[in-house]
Formats: sequence, C-alpha cells, structure tokens
Amino acid sequence: MTTNHSMPNIVVLVPCYNEGKTIHTVIEQFKYYLPEATIYIFDNNSSDNTVEQAKQAGAFIRCVTLQGKGNVIRRMFADIDADIYVMVDGDATYEAKVAPKLVAMLKDNYLDMVVGARKTEEELAYRFGHRSGNKLLTYLIELFFGHKCIDLLSGYRVFSKRFVKSFPAHSAGFEIETELTLHAYQLKMPVAEVITQYCARPEGSFSKLNTYRDGSKIFFTIFKLFKNERPFFFFFICFCLCTLCAIILAIPIFKTFIATGLVPRFPTAIVCASLIVLGVILLVCGIILHDITKMRLEIKQNAYLNIR
Repeated sequence: MTTNHSMPNIVVLVPCYNEGKTIHTVIEQFKYYLPEATIYIFDNNSSDNTVEQAKQAGAFIRCVTLQGKGNVIRRMFADIDADIYVMVDGDATYEAKVAPKLVAMLKDNYLDMVVGARKTEEELAYRFGHRSGNKLLTYLIELFFGHKCIDLLSGYRVFSKRFVKSFPAHSAGFEIETELTLHAYQLKMPVAEVITQYCARPEGSFSKLNTYRDGSKIFFTIFKLFKNERPFFFFFICFCLCTLCAIILAIPIFKTFIATGLVPRFPTAIVCASLIVLGVILLVCGIILHDITKMRLEIKQNAYLNIR
C-alpha cells in the first residue's frame, strides 16, 4: 500500500522473446515518458542479444524458462508488487508517449484496466489477416459475453493492483490477452480503451504471432471460456441441438406409425430416444455447472475486493 496517493508506485513490464533490435528503444522511450516508473524486462529464452541490450538500457532483468507469453505474464504478475502496472510488448510498435495519459486515466477515474487500442494506416504494422482475425474474435466476445471492445488482442495495457493480483492467468500463449479482457468483464471491473498509434516493426524485427495457429488458439480459448463461464447457455444450446435432431429423425417414424400402426425403423427410434435422453442430461449438467460457476465467480470477486 502506498502512503502517498499522489505518487503511486508504477512499473513497466515488458515480456520479450528475441527483441534485441528493439528492446533498447522501448526502454529508452518509457524511461523518458514515465521517468518515475521502474522497468522490468521478462525474457522468455531469447536466443539473440535481448538481455544484453536491456541491461545496457538500464532495465531490471527477469528470466522465464517456460515458453509462451501467457506463462511470462503469469510470472510477471506474481513476482512484481506495485500500485500501477504498465504492460507493453518489446517490439517498439506501441506509442510510448501516451503512457502517462493511460496511467492518469486509470488513476483519476479509479479504473482497473486501460487498453491501448491500436490504430494504424501502415499495412505492414497491422497485417490484414491479424486485423480481420481481431475483428472476428472481438465480435465473438460481444456475441457470447455481451461486451463490446475495440481491440481484444492489444498488448499495451495499464492495470491496477487489484486486477493483477486477482487475475488467475490460465493461458500459456498469445491467447492471454483474451483472458485478460474477459477477466475484467466477468468481475464487471471499470475499464476503458484509448486509441493509440500502432507502428510497423523496424527492419529485421519479426512478429512471433502466427495468424492461423495463434488465431485458432484464441478462438478455442473463447469457446472454452464460454463453456466455463456461461455453462447453462452452452449446454442449453446442446440440449436444443439434440432435441432438434431427434425430432427431425422421428418425423418419418411418426408418419409411418400413423399410417400403418407399425414402427419399421426401430434402430432410428432408439437413436431418437437416446438423443432426447442425452439432451436432458446436458441440460441438467448446465443447471448444476451454472450454480458452480456462480460460486467460483463469488470467490474471484472476494479475492478482488480483498486487495486494497
């Protein structure tokens, strides 16, 4: 707990993997625009000179051996204690000069998360595949969870201590940004998004994000979170699908029975009955899991509220 409310303890956390060409620039920029902040570089088994460049720039170095951005962020949030956390990628694509604005917005409005939503006119900065995939995933979040956001996958975020210390961090890879956003929505935290300029990587620097591989992981993360956090809705849909299939298969059987009094498609009738039973079981599972999810949410809410 800070004793001076006008001067909170601010840290800048930078997850890195082979960012030797850009990390020095990132550190220098944030030291200039946030001189009061302490900068930590969390290196994730880089094979280039990322660590050496970060040391030369004057940042504190931590190493995370378990590969994946989600694993790095889990370690960052567990190890570092502060009042305000600024998280940014080490690729020099995010606008460092807006960091004071994001921090001030979080502090002055008592928010738990401020997201730097990316905007760019450079095709190389934000490739069409990444941009369209981000829009699709953002739409799915709005469809499944009822919340609308501008940039679901932004790596530029500012957090309160409450957010960081109550975040469970289950994801291992780039799907961690999705989990960060949904954590805030689940607990109905006050959040905001600020449009920030997004730049192309410098020549010789390459993105670690694979559009199809990581996009599919993010999609399945949303699907899994939908099942886990909205179980009644999920299993009710499954119940409806089972019932609909049973009805479609049963229509010819009923027609034949009404016309002849016979049931010639006995195996089909068994399948229909099995689908109805399966649907009822899924519906009961949804009801039970809904109550369990409410209990889990209350536990997470209490953990959040217990952090000053």
